[in-house]
Amino acid sequence: MFLASWIWGTAVILCCVSWFLLGRRRRRQGEPPLENGFLPYLGCALKFGANPLEFLKEKQKKHGHIFTCHVAGKYIHFLTDPFSYHALMRQGKHLDWKKFHFATSAKAFGHGSIDPAEGNTTENFHQTFIRTLQGNALDALIEAMMENLQYVMLQSRAPKLQSHTWVTEGLYTFCCQVMFESGFLTLFGKEFNSNNDKNLSSKQETERAHILNALENFKEFDKIFPALVAGLPIHLFKSAHSAREKLGEALLHKNLVKRDNLSELVTLRMFLNDTLSTFDDMEKAKTHVAVLWASQANTIPATFWTLFYLLKNPEAMRAATKEVRSVLESAEESVSLDGKHISLNRKQLDNMPILDSIIKEAMRLSSASMTFRVAKEDFTLHLENDFYNIRKDDIVALYPQLLHFDPEIYADPLTFKYDRFLNEKGEEKTDFYRHGRRLKHYYMPFGTGIAKCPGRLFAVHEIKQFLALIFSYFEIELVDSNVKCPSLDQSRAGLGILQPSNDVDFRYRLKCL
Repeated sequence: MFLASWIWGTAVILCCVSWFLLGRRRRRQGEPPLENGFLPYLGCALKFGANPLEFLKEKQKKHGHIFTCHVAGKYIHFLTDPFSYHALMRQGKHLDWKKFHFATSAKAFGHGSIDPAEGNTTENFHQTFIRTLQGNALDALIEAMMENLQYVMLQSRAPKLQSHTWVTEGLYTFCCQVMFESGFLTLFGKEFNSNNDKNLSSKQETERAHILNALENFKEFDKIFPALVAGLPIHLFKSAHSAREKLGEALLHKNLVKRDNLSELVTLRMFLNDTLSTFDDMEKAKTHVAVLWASQANTIPATFWTLFYLLKNPEAMRAATKEVRSVLESAEESVSLDGKHISLNRKQLDNMPILDSIIKEAMRLSSASMTFRVAKEDFTLHLENDFYNIRKDDIVALYPQLLHFDPEIYADPLTFKYDRFLNEKGEEKTDFYRHGRRLKHYYMPFGTGIAKCPGRLFAVHEIKQFLALIFSYFEIELVDSNVKCPSLDQSRAGLGILQPSNDVDFRYRLKCL
């Protein structure tokens, strides 16, 4: 027994030594400084995952504005100088923004490759999203979301709102349920026709039960999403795998065609799946699971952080509610509980610079997205004042949280300032500086360049609608006004808006209108 253990131990040590001597990457002339880490395959992954911001700050201080880290089998060149970001965006000839995203989607959601080069589909997914989430299509989404938010807040949750008594709930739980249910109905329609259905109430209850069940499956799957992105197979997570399959079953085309008021996004995606792809029925459904995840995974925590910071800052709350009241009055919209819903269109929502600034500030403090580009070939990356050699299949990455927490760009960067993105005239502020130079890139929770999130406009409008309705219909307050701000859950770093590490209790009740 001892001999066998000794043999295995020796073998492991020899493998590690062999990797250290032969398998470690060597920095070539003209390449960025290299951090291999000490663990085979993982490299710097554990240190990076523990606290990405502090890890990158440490390496930036050590190496300067560009350096290479070996992370989970990949070599990632981190570019930290915001004045060089535009240089990266100009390298489309040498860098592929789709490859990483396509591979991640297929791995995480379980559908075949959506890269047209792989032959499973000829759909241009990015163009599909731009066509159905921006321009005229956005107006229809905003209108549907406004109606569904009020249905969920006032009708779906009616049993909790009796007699204008206070309801205590977790703030993240509340935001999660309201935004998921409303967003699901907006994108994937309803199982019932509210105009001609004699059993409407019963069907609404059944519908809500199905959506809340989908929410539980979504949360179970979402918990292990970072592990899937890191490359771990979903079969290691039995409950999450089951949850993903259940979501897929709910979004099979044969089930979606029975629903009313499907969004243009889902209708078009169903058509393109059927006409341009070779996916089987479940793979088609899993592309819709990807759409569902993309529509919720960042919007929910962004909504939480925005409302939390408002509840913690009375001055910000007063300014926000005053602005909403002013817009409603200008639109001649009255607030009542007699069944007549508020209607705010895109133009009216766009005329809310204070809410814009509040949402931006909340997202600046909670965003930890990462922009990836994969090198198509060996090439030379020309930056503002120097250049570096990049190898084929290496990744060049931006980590905007470094930018968002830079004290030279944002004074007192860890403090929420609701008017940080407003100028002296109370309009959108766009002039931010570093080293005395004006920045082109200063706020990047949605990425940048051609890969910028196509749903970003809808996401911001959703949050504005949510806040406008909360202010109009409810009295709200934190149970403990002195509660500390929850820390950010770093396990999701690189994926977008970070979730809170713990929920915060708040209470709400209907206003006496």
